[in-house]
Amino acid sequence: MPFSSTVGRPLPAVLAVAALLALAGCGDTAKLQLQDGIGANPQLPPPNKTLIPTVHVAEASAWPAGAAPTAAPGTRVVRFAEGLDHPRWLYVLPNGDVLVAETNAPPKPEDKSGGIKGWVMKKVMAKAGAGVPSANRITLLRDADGDGVAEQRSVFAENLKSPFGMALVGNQFYVANADALVRFDYQPGALKLQGTGTPVAELPGGRNHHWTKSLIASPDGRKLYVGVGSNSNVAEHGMAEEEQRAAILEIDTATGAKRVYASGLRNPVGLAWQPDGQQLWVAVNERDEIGSDLVPDYMTSVKDGGFYGWPYSYYGQTVDERVQPPRPDLVAQAIKPDYALGAHTASLGLAWSAGNALPPAFAKGMFIGQHGSWNRKPRSGYRVIFVPFDGAKPSGQPVEVLTGFINAEDKAQGRPVGVAIDRRGGLLVADDVGNIIWRVTAAK
Repeated sequence: MPFSSTVGRPLPAVLAVAALLALAGCGDTAKLQLQDGIGANPQLPPPNKTLIPTVHVAEASAWPAGAAPTAAPGTRVVRFAEGLDHPRWLYVLPNGDVLVAETNAPPKPEDKSGGIKGWVMKKVMAKAGAGVPSANRITLLRDADGDGVAEQRSVFAENLKSPFGMALVGNQFYVANADALVRFDYQPGALKLQGTGTPVAELPGGRNHHWTKSLIASPDGRKLYVGVGSNSNVAEHGMAEEEQRAAILEIDTATGAKRVYASGLRNPVGLAWQPDGQQLWVAVNERDEIGSDLVPDYMTSVKDGGFYGWPYSYYGQTVDERVQPPRPDLVAQAIKPDYALGAHTASLGLAWSAGNALPPAFAKGMFIGQHGSWNRKPRSGYRVIFVPFDGAKPSGQPVEVLTGFINAEDKAQGRPVGVAIDRRGGLLVADDVGNIIWRVTAAK
């Protein structure tokens, strides 16, 4: 069967398979160890831009009955809830109820510039478990008897649009959909929200290269902070599409007025306050397609008005030559992040450790859910880690909390995303491939 290059025409099945295999076999292999890209001063080798990017995705698989990730010494892990539909993000209500955003990317406008490469990449992502439709709901889980397993489940909110971030301020419950922030009235103990929600502020949508919108409230509840990812890898569609993207937006809860709080953050996802409520932290996914060793994802404290480099530079003032025209004026302002988390780890979840019921070694620091790489060989991420803090800064190497998400057949039987500390001190982990919420505590 002859192949036609007409835009929009699907590849014949045999050529599609061949294209996937060819793409998976191309690219480069890491020269550095993963730990070389972790810490306050990661190694940044010269970029290696290949004709076809490295694609090394672990095929999605299901957890066998009774199986679980490997927990750190001195801890244990149980299934808090299972049978969910692509659970991505978590929020714990004051009464202990756990909310889970069952969600995935919204339908995206056709990107004709992607061509065959874009089509193949979509298939590769589907292979990794990211191709399921969005359930568009938030589910409530209740562990009334305190045994560490949720025995009650209800639909808390539905008919949303790729919901992600959640926050409760007083009796107002906020949801960050892919395109808007909405508000509901909330009564303590309610199993379901009423109504369709009141719009508070529009959020950037469009191409939605990065669709998740994380959310956190200021300690006084007057402001909301929303993480908005870029509409591209490195502004290949032009900067006009990046307005109020690759940024953390600050939204006034009283008026809905919004402004850019910090920018140059390619895909800011997890948001967390240090216990004093004075310092906001964020986990950021950095750019792809310049080699398995670049660029390290990171977490950093966030300065009001700070610029963190994207797309013009990375990890401070290392210029990305792919971006034209260059902006040396902005590169000169770029702030170096506090702590690198390894190249292509897809570090998404972020939670401060206060109040956890794990051993003392986990008393002060950040828990991070690393969803796992697609653009690195060998793979990175696919684990939950803890980064200890000394004072107000990260200190030392990360400690693995949960591992074993890649099985003996080299398949991803789970992928960790959101993390949260529940009311009894358990570390909750959303697993969007396993469709499970894991709970980690000290071993009994």
